[in-house]
Amino acid sequence: MARHVGKHGARHSLWGGVAVFVVIALTGFLLSTNVRVNRTVAVTNDTADLVEQGVDEVNQLQQDVSDLTEQVANLTDALKADGTDGTDSTQNQGKDSSNVDSSLMLPALSGSGVTVTLDDSPLWENAVNNNGTTANINDYVIHQQDVESVVNALWAGGADALMIMDQRVLFNSAVICSGNVLSLHGKKYSPPFTISAIGDPQRLRAALNDSEAITILKQYVTAFGIGYKVENAEDLQFPATAALLQQLKYATVDTSKTTDEEQTQQ
Repeated sequence: MARHVGKHGARHSLWGGVAVFVVIALTGFLLSTNVRVNRTVAVTNDTADLVEQGVDEVNQLQQDVSDLTEQVANLTDALKADGTDGTDSTQNQGKDSSNVDSSLMLPALSGSGVTVTLDDSPLWENAVNNNGTTANINDYVIHQQDVESVVNALWAGGADALMIMDQRVLFNSAVICSGNVLSLHGKKYSPPFTISAIGDPQRLRAALNDSEAITILKQYVTAFGIGYKVENAEDLQFPATAALLQQLKYATVDTSKTTDEEQTQQ
């Protein structure tokens, strides 16, 4: 009886050891697999890196557009001068071929004007409660409508050209704010934001003072410490840029229904 019990106990220990070995082996396999997976996805999980890569790609595409536009202009001028494009060069003058530069590029500009600087208030830290938040945090930061109000006022004041940060303002430019980050043409900026305008400084300042939206903004300057500063600039330099950064799409009339009705009547 004792020998039987001993054999049974030895068999039980053997199976237990096998089970422990299998569990350890599976655990090691799972850990090694997890390490390999994390090593391959660590880079793509960094949101900041992805945003930075996207901005770099947009900047490169914008540069490509400018380079190609310049090449088109140079080739068009060469064809006009040579007169070997198979058409009457005298008839083409004054048409689209002679307006390539003005239609595809905004020329570089320089002159006097004003620069408006908008910035978040440093006083928001004093409004933070014990929970680390503040109910009226939006009162202390610059918003999209504030930038748009300055841009609209400067256009109304007769500005010849505008720049927001380091980019020319185009006819289809759209300022988008997410939190206190400004996005323009695919590039992102943190405050302070600068809006520069070439034009008569007196007229530009008068337009800013006459703007109802700017008047409301000045109330927040007084109450919450929002940054708002207007400075005259003697020599603003605006670089040449592509007049259009994305292709326009136009609506067209759907004539399929009309065609079907005409065929039915016939």
